Amino acid sequence: MRYVTFDRYGPPEVLSVATGPIPRPRPDEVLVRVRAVSLNAGELAARAGKVRVVTGTKFPQRMGVDLVGEVVEPGTSRFAAGDKVWGGNGRSLGTAAEYVAVAPGRIDHLPAGLDMVEAAALPAGTTAITAFRDKAALAPGERLLVRGATGGVGYVAVQLGKAMGAHVTGLASAANLDLAKQLGADEVIDYRAPGDLGRFDVILDTVGTGLPAFRRLLTPHGRMVTIAFDFDHLVRSLGYIAANSIRRDRWLRAFSGNPEAPLFAELGRWVTAGEIRPHVDRVFPLSDVAAAHRALEQGGVRGKIVVDLS
Repeated sequence: MRYVTFDRYGPPEVLSVATGPIPRPRPDEVLVRVRAVSLNAGELAARAGKVRVVTGTKFPQRMGVDLVGEVVEPGTSRFAAGDKVWGGNGRSLGTAAEYVAVAPGRIDHLPAGLDMVEAAALPAGTTAITAFRDKAALAPGERLLVRGATGGVGYVAVQLGKAMGAHVTGLASAANLDLAKQLGADEVIDYRAPGDLGRFDVILDTVGTGLPAFRRLLTPHGRMVTIAFDFDHLVRSLGYIAANSIRRDRWLRAFSGNPEAPLFAELGRWVTAGEIRPHVDRVFPLSDVAAAHRALEQGGVRGKIVVDLS
């Protein structure tokens, strides 16, 4: 099988497509033929060595955090051979491969009628669900600000926030304001010239920089959730988040997604109800995975970049 690997930290050019044996799943695992994966910002940081405190210094390393595909060997799980599934491998990289052995608790059935390449643009939506439902407890009628409203998590967050009854303001580049509006944002604002944004009950940050300025936009009982860090000033960024996470009001908290099957099932219900739709920016073949990384690094992505492994 083919899979994405790299033997040193660096730019996209360190990535290569290698070949190796199909993994042999344990009895408590499911073997999946992966058809598509999305590209996530965390993978760029891992490849560049910005989180080596987590990724370590042993090579070669792998890429990929989510997957969409078909069950080949179901083991003792609830799945059957041929089932279309989506999910991931927790916080372990390695799903950017033609075959992956995963725990059955990490995948769920793909919603009926959803194209697999398009579906690969959606797993990051589990992060939005966790942020709004579990962390911020977003309520109908609240004012929500999504920073990075047309990015890989933000574009789902705008749709989800609207579906949950919030008044959604989306911050995006001028070139992407049309998409933010199409996704359902009540207000769309160019992040380069935001002006007076007003106050918000909930803020979702997907950028990681300038956190103090945005926290000041919270209402007295506001909540801010970030899923990104300022890697150029990591200690300062983490310190600021830690100091404000213990506040009772106007707090700022961070989390790293670690979705399991129930969360994918919840995402599937929103998709089946028509409240969340996939938006694919570009599709790259596995052989062009380095180009996919370069495209995400360049910014301005509308939705998700997907790597096709069919």
